[in-house]
Formats: sequence, C-alpha cells, structure tokens
Amino acid sequence: MLPLEKKSIAYLTNQFAKTGTIELITIRPKRGDLPTMQLAIEAIADQGLLGDHYASNGGKRQVTLIQAEHIQAVASMLGKEIDPLLLRRNIVVSGINLQALKGKKFKIGNAILVHTGDCHPCSRMEENLGEGGYNAMRSHGGITAKVIFSGLIQRGDALVPLDE
Repeated sequence: MLPLEKKSIAYLTNQFAKTGTIELITIRPKRGDLPTMQLAIEAIADQGLLGDHYASNGGKRQVTLIQAEHIQAVASMLGKEIDPLLLRRNIVVSGINLQALKGKKFKIGNAILVHTGDCHPCSRMEENLGEGGYNAMRSHGGITAKVIFSGLIQRGDALVPLDE
C-alpha cells in the first residue's frame, strides 16, 4: 500500500514510467507549405523552431507536438495508414503521454519548453486525411508549447518532464 503522501494528485502528476523519444521533426517555412523533415533543429527561446513559419516573439504556439500512439489511433479510426507530415505538427513523440505535461516544463535535447495548451485539429484534417479526418483527430491533436531555453533538438532525443 502506498504511503499517504504518494497518493496525492501533486505526487502522482509528477510520476512518469519513462521518458519520451523524438521520432520526427518537421518545419513549415511558409503558411500552407507541406512540412519538411529535419534531422535536427534549433529551438530559439521565446520564438520557436528556426525556419518554421510559427516562430514568433512571445507566441504560445511556437512548437506543436503529437504522440506517435495517437497517430496510430487516428489511423485505426480512419482504417488507413497516415503520413505524419499530413498532420502538420512539428514533433512526433513516442512513449509518453503528452497530455500529462499540462502546465509542465520539459526538456528535449538541449532545449527547454513549457506546455501551453492543446493542439486542436483544423479543417485541413478533413482535406488531408479524408472524410472523418477532423473528427478522428479530435482529442488526438497533441499539444502546443513555448520555447523557454534555446537548444538543439535532434531525432532520437529524449523528452524529459522537469520537476518543478
């Protein structure tokens, strides 16, 4: 039986079975462009990913992340394989529940980011994934984050939640 202090919500929300792994990194240089894969990218504090059209001073949606496991779930609902590039997210992560990072800081490579919200699907999902794509993506769109400490992010890096 767990001691009382290990049953608190504050304690439980800081427990992770393992770290996540960066599976894919993409940027879109211009609005409307298809994402391009990157092996590594520089995350710039208070701006976002170098070369991405969402990089801006002070924005809350500087980086978008999605779980590889959610891509599989959406593919299952649609009954077909999904190219992650069609989802228009910057980083695909496996092995960690991104929703559990709510309000938390986390490290990827040398960069530190903070969770800023949910990344809801847009009407583009219906176009990119076909009929039902928008609804399949609901609650599976990932999260948005802000870069608070600059650093290099590489494919294969760990996503590590930071203790407050």
